[in-house]
Amino acid sequence: MDIKQLWKNCLIEIESGVSKANFSTWFKNTSILKEEDGIVYIAVPNEFVRDWLKNKYHKLITKTIADGFQTMRAVEYTITKIDNNNSSKNEAPKQIETYANKELPLKDLYINPEDNINPRYRFDSFIVGTFNELAYAASQAIIENPGTKYNPFFVYGQTGLGKTHLIQAVGNAIKDRYPGKKVCYITLEKFATDFVNSLQGNKANSFKEKYRKYDLLIIDDIQFIGKMEKIQEELFHTFNTFYENNKQIIFSSDKHPNHIPELVDRLKSRFAAGMIVDVSEPEYESRLAILKLKLQEMDINLEPETLDYIASAIQGNIRELEGSLNTIICQYRLKNRPLTLIEIKTLLKNSIKPKKNVAIKDVVKIVSDHYNLDETSIYEKTRRKEIVRARQVVMYILREDFNVSYPLIGQKLGGKDHTTVIHSYLKIKEELKDDNQLMQEIEQIRVMFK
Repeated sequence: MDIKQLWKNCLIEIESGVSKANFSTWFKNTSILKEEDGIVYIAVPNEFVRDWLKNKYHKLITKTIADGFQTMRAVEYTITKIDNNNSSKNEAPKQIETYANKELPLKDLYINPEDNINPRYRFDSFIVGTFNELAYAASQAIIENPGTKYNPFFVYGQTGLGKTHLIQAVGNAIKDRYPGKKVCYITLEKFATDFVNSLQGNKANSFKEKYRKYDLLIIDDIQFIGKMEKIQEELFHTFNTFYENNKQIIFSSDKHPNHIPELVDRLKSRFAAGMIVDVSEPEYESRLAILKLKLQEMDINLEPETLDYIASAIQGNIRELEGSLNTIICQYRLKNRPLTLIEIKTLLKNSIKPKKNVAIKDVVKIVSDHYNLDETSIYEKTRRKEIVRARQVVMYILREDFNVSYPLIGQKLGGKDHTTVIHSYLKIKEELKDDNQLMQEIEQIRVMFK
């Protein structure tokens, strides 16, 4: 095999798929150093290029090489040093360091077109915290008994909180544990497109057979189904088929099914028959754990002070947190030195959003003061009506105004079960529709947080 010609052909293909600036920056000084036992070694000029190719272009590089070298098993990146004085002698580049990718076999780099599951979405890279522990626990129960417990499983929450990672990790776990089971992950948009195409092509039965053959069906972004009457009807029948045959079905959404506009009651009823659980924004400890995991994956160390600042300052979703970390790492590598805290604050100033934030104990104090109660009574186990009422208001405000997770609220308010918190929240929310006095009381309490 002519490895020089192979890489030349690969570069032509890669150049057509990336911008001119990116191609010049990251691929200009690269080459195939050697090939041994199906492993292709790519020579790169420095650590920064190596890591960038690994993190941003590895799939593209691997696929492009595999197209021209079908027996390829893996790709490794080798930092080399070129002695320009000896370049006329055609001496081989001197190998400095090798980045091994043997832990990522070629077959594990691609999304399987049969099931659309991303092989990288697994629970060993999934951080569990109070913001998602209920969803995680339910997912583990499903893996133990798919189709018989929590069916359907409905996960909802704002974008960027790891819902897709969670539901696809369930898919990967079931594929691993039950090799005979057929799994499918699909977005609602793709499901709807396939359905419309089947009607136009008079292939409705083929559509039904295609999706009902699976043992696990995962449908992402179900919130868009509200105005799709025909899709709702088809989903209803698909769901019934799965349920009656003890096959698992999982949904994700950015909102609770009761808040999906124009969703028919019979689908709301089906969703409610299983398990509906929300994922909220990660708390500080979870944000810190996510940062540490990402740094471990990149084999990079940052000072504890830096990690503490990032975890404290970026209080949005996981994508925002990872994006901020990537910005810092990029500058860290470009400057080839650790960044000062002032530099990091400057880098992140546009990423930090002003957010409403408050300590749970402060909410307890403000509410108890409003109702002329001792704040310690909110944490006590008592059935006194005035205390139970105040505690319910605390739970409602923590959830509604500050998006604190149900488990964390229960934990901080005397070790209450999350179902108690959910009941309290929904009770106050329902009463607010008709109780003007309660509405005025809560508005008066809210003023204290401004």
